[in-house]
Amino acid sequence: MDDISTFLQIIFWGLYAGCIYILLATGLNLIFGVMKVVNFAHGEFLMIGAYITATIFLLTGINPYVIMLVSMLALIVMGAAVERLCFRPILGTGKLNEIFLSIGLIYIIQNGAAIIWTDEWQSIRSPYNGITVPIGTLDVPLDYILIMIITAAILCGLYLFIRKTTIGMQMQAASQNRKGAMLVGIDVERIDVVSFGLGCALAAAAGTLWVVSGQVFNPYIGSIPAVKAFAIIILGGLGSIPGAVIGGLLMGLAENGAAYLLGGIWKDAISFVILIVVLIVRPTGLFGEKED
Repeated sequence: MDDISTFLQIIFWGLYAGCIYILLATGLNLIFGVMKVVNFAHGEFLMIGAYITATIFLLTGINPYVIMLVSMLALIVMGAAVERLCFRPILGTGKLNEIFLSIGLIYIIQNGAAIIWTDEWQSIRSPYNGITVPIGTLDVPLDYILIMIITAAILCGLYLFIRKTTIGMQMQAASQNRKGAMLVGIDVERIDVVSFGLGCALAAAAGTLWVVSGQVFNPYIGSIPAVKAFAIIILGGLGSIPGAVIGGLLMGLAENGAAYLLGGIWKDAISFVILIVVLIVRPTGLFGEKED
């Protein structure tokens, strides 16, 4: 019974961690799918989202799950500004320019956050802290259940937006053939702004869920999640949102399983072991299209 309980706990904690990775990687994949832009500063938007939620919560006491909407809206605006002022001028000039620009953004955003909020480790306590829900032999924190439900709701909303709205269908067209989309009259620059803003909003949601789950944070927390998000989209297939979802879940499960079986030192490394194996067996990722 103890073995079964431990196994279920590993699975559950892996799913919870996977939810945060899924939101971050899906936002990154959304941006890459439409703009083909490599943005290593994506994790910094998670960090800013975390600070916005935490700051408003500490000042007002409003439920942080409600504040998440404010954080996402703020990051849509910030993302749109970053796209127009930083990435649009260098779009199409080469991946090296994009990489160095995004690295520069990492340091600018990190240091800006340190000036505003200091670089000390911080944390907040969710209103539902200490409340658990019995599921079988486990006592599951209510916050973790809410995180899974909210992640599923966001993904469903994103799916409906992309599949059922005019802008969503234009995003699909731009992702599949950017020049073709321009020829049929789609304003691809507007689609770029929308895509970048939505991608940043998903990162903000991931940041909010990060802090309400009890994780500590400072201005430098975004770097490792961003690298993992890149690993996830490579694992799932570049431009594939279903691939980002499956890849995020695999990352979460692999990390928690490795931490239990091999020790905490393997928590970050095991994800990249899986990535290397997948790239050797299937270089396009699990859901990427095979090249002819």
